[in-house]
Amino acid sequence: MKILVVGSGGREHAICWAIAKSPRCEKLFCAPGNAGIGSVAECVEIGAEAVDALVRFAQDQSIDLVVVGPEGPLVAGLVDKLDAAGIKSFGPDSKAAILEGSKGFMKDLFAKYNIPTAAYGRFTDHDAAIAYVREQGAPIVVKADGLAAGKGVTLCQSVEEAEAAIDAAMTDKVFGDAGAEVVIEEFLEGEEASFFALVDGKTALPLVSAQDHKAVHDGDTGPNTGGMGAYSPAPVLTPALAEQVKKDIIQPTIDGMAAEGRPYKGVLYAGLMISEKGIKVLEYNVRFGDPECQVLMMRLKSDVVDLLEAAADGTLDQQHPQWTEEAAVVVVMAANGYPGSYEKGTEIRNLNAAGKIDGVTVFHAGTKADGNRVLANGGRVLGVTALGTSVSDAQARAYKAVDTIDWPGGFCRRDIGWRAIERERGNA
Repeated sequence: MKILVVGSGGREHAICWAIAKSPRCEKLFCAPGNAGIGSVAECVEIGAEAVDALVRFAQDQSIDLVVVGPEGPLVAGLVDKLDAAGIKSFGPDSKAAILEGSKGFMKDLFAKYNIPTAAYGRFTDHDAAIAYVREQGAPIVVKADGLAAGKGVTLCQSVEEAEAAIDAAMTDKVFGDAGAEVVIEEFLEGEEASFFALVDGKTALPLVSAQDHKAVHDGDTGPNTGGMGAYSPAPVLTPALAEQVKKDIIQPTIDGMAAEGRPYKGVLYAGLMISEKGIKVLEYNVRFGDPECQVLMMRLKSDVVDLLEAAADGTLDQQHPQWTEEAAVVVVMAANGYPGSYEKGTEIRNLNAAGKIDGVTVFHAGTKADGNRVLANGGRVLGVTALGTSVSDAQARAYKAVDTIDWPGGFCRRDIGWRAIERERGNA
């Protein structure tokens, strides 16, 4: 098969790495790719949201399967145009991608089909939003309705913070059109986990559990980011809880989307809050998480091409993926200053040495090649990923690789996997 992966992040590097191992993959392209992806795929200089150019390329190259990584081109209708051109693709069309494209739509779907989630209000009127916050009190959560590159959610500890978040979104337009409407939710407490399922319109095939670390600093402190690391499995998501999530959350969503005339295909990523009061959905994403994708691909033993194609073809009920018993940990190395302003162009050395450590694979996110040099070209730059006999073993290997990499321009958290490791020690 000829396969095209769309995107340029760590998620796409992990997907390309897994596809490249498949005996079914004859030729692999990635648009636009990055310095690391270039080692397993031919990178093509077409932006991930250049929908028409991507379709033309897929036609010109007789691509058999397009795998869409990020949410932007999905919401923009890339899959719709590929379908119209008769090209098979992995990912939801724009009608289904609205699950991530509009938080208001998503919350209304939850309410209509009795899917457990936080209480909420939707507002296009600034003053009405302010009044709602003053009535509800704090802590409270303010979310831009549309896509905001992972930065549209504000956890507000006071009414004043919430009012400032509403002003930023609706008056100052810091998220552009994405903040014209806001969703305001009750603040949920508990432990977050990520639940992934491949979906073919009717069947949900759950993947192994994972948990990421959103906050920028150790101890889950500081501002939220796109993700500073992840691990799999996540002990908080027991087999019994996973079955409950599939029955009470994932399947009702798939059935509800079909009933709405928006059948869902691709990967469905539920951000969950787990507490003594039960499980609630924080949000859905219509693509693999980044960095969770890196640990999922490391643990997958089955041919990923079979799974992606089955989701596109509607035959997931015939798939039975196999996973390694080993745990996986990914540590994100980010440019100094992230998630605020950061410097691009700093050189990263010793990547080959880090990748030779047993069980380690270094996935690239924001990198670019400059001759034989690798330069930082984004906020989150590397995903240093390791397998191990336990989360603590995988963590130790990942940090050994991190410490091998020579990059004064970057930093990372030093506690990725801490919740699982605390549980391991408690069970020892």
